[in-house]
Parts: sequence; structure tokens; C-alpha cells
Amino acid sequence: MRGGRRSSGRCRAGSAYPGEVYEERPARLAGAVVWRREPGAAADAADPGTRPVLPDGCMDLIWADGRLLVAGPDTRAYVPRSPAAQYAGVRFAPGEAAGVLGVEASAVRDERVELAELWGPRVARRLADRVSGAADRAAALEDLVLRRAADAPAPDPLLRAVVARLRAGLPVGTAADELGIGVRQLHRRSLAAFGYGPKTLARILRLQRALALVTAGVPAAEAAPRAGCVDQAHLAREMRALTGLTIGGYVAGLRSA
Repeated sequence: MRGGRRSSGRCRAGSAYPGEVYEERPARLAGAVVWRREPGAAADAADPGTRPVLPDGCMDLIWADGRLLVAGPDTRAYVPRSPAAQYAGVRFAPGEAAGVLGVEASAVRDERVELAELWGPRVARRLADRVSGAADRAAALEDLVLRRAADAPAPDPLLRAVVARLRAGLPVGTAADELGIGVRQLHRRSLAAFGYGPKTLARILRLQRALALVTAGVPAAEAAPRAGCVDQAHLAREMRALTGLTIGGYVAGLRSA
């Protein structure tokens, strides 16, 4: 795991407090990321909650203070009501989690679901205890995911191609035409894999492109068209619709961390 404090803003438990440790690294499962978050001395009553988790098209399997949870794909910012003290997680690439976790993405959209509800309490408890007892919980969780993935159906190559095109900024209709699939059929297949239709995924990925540029210091007026928005006002509307935040508020939150 990479050393030092690392905060990408994509931790499904919420971004780290000042002083907390958040680390991530590529997983051995293609496209996935392994991450962990641990408390720091700066977390106190003045800042009792975690920062919002913004939609990113992903799903996660999370260990949180001894419990295993599935974080579904978000269509709005998520703030935990009762944040855990320690987290470890595996974040799947868009469309890759449903087969491994055995649940359609649309069934857990905008939800944090106990793994016991999906795999049964005995299995979930045994796996949670195994991760809790490991010296490296994030690595133990990754091993669990790799074992599940070995027995799961292979990800749909067509949907992987859709994600690649949407990440590149292609319109949904163009992506569907290039791949020889009708828009309606693509929408049906997307619900199970992504949790929502391809147009929603395209909006989320576009917002993530814009936020990456803004975080890197690109002015919002320039970042908006580069990410695929019509203009800065369009980006501001999408930011409010998908996160409830403003660009300025988001950047200020990152700087304060």
C-alpha cells in the first residue's frame, strides 16, 4: 500500500478528516482499487461527520468496524449518519461489481447494505471476522473479492466498452452506434450493471472529469468545456443536481483537508 496520506475524494466512507490517513492502490482485480481509512488526531467534536461521497459510477465492498457492507452506485452525494472509526474497501470499476457481489446494481442504488442481507448472516459474519482478524484488512478484503471473482460470470465486454467511450466523452447514442446496440437495449443492460441508465453514468463520469480538472487547478470556466459541459453554468447545475454542492464549496472542502 502506498505510504503517506492520500485522499482522492472517492473514498466511499467519505473523505478523510484533516490528520486522518486515507490510502489507496490498484487492486489485483482489473479496474478495481483497494483503499483504507484510519482515524487521526484531528477528528474531534468540531467536525463529527465525514465529508460527502460524490457519485463516481462505482460500487464498493467495505469493511467498517467489523461489519461488511455493500455501497451501491450513487446518484447523489452520500454522507454516513454514523461514521465508522476504521474502514477498508475494494472499489469496483463501473459495471464490474454486480457479478462478483451477486446483486444487480439497481437493487442497491443509493444504498449502503449489510452483506448479511445479500449473502446470509452466517457467511457474512464468518467473512467479516476473517477480515477483522487480519493484519492487513484491506488485503484480506481484496483476497475475498478475488476468490468471489474467480467463480463469478465474466464482466460484459460490451458494457466495458460503453464505459470506456463514456469516459472519453462520447454521447450515449454515438457509443451505442459504434457498438451496434440499440439505446433501449443498452439502457436495460445498464440498469443491472451500473444501477442506472447510460445517460446518468455519462453525466456522473463527465462531472468526475470536471472535478479532476478543477482539483488540479484548472479554472471552472475552462474545466467545464474540457470535461464536456456546454459552459460553466452547465457544470454548476450538474454539480448541484448530482451532489448538492457548489464547485467553490467542493474545492474549499478539499483545501481545508
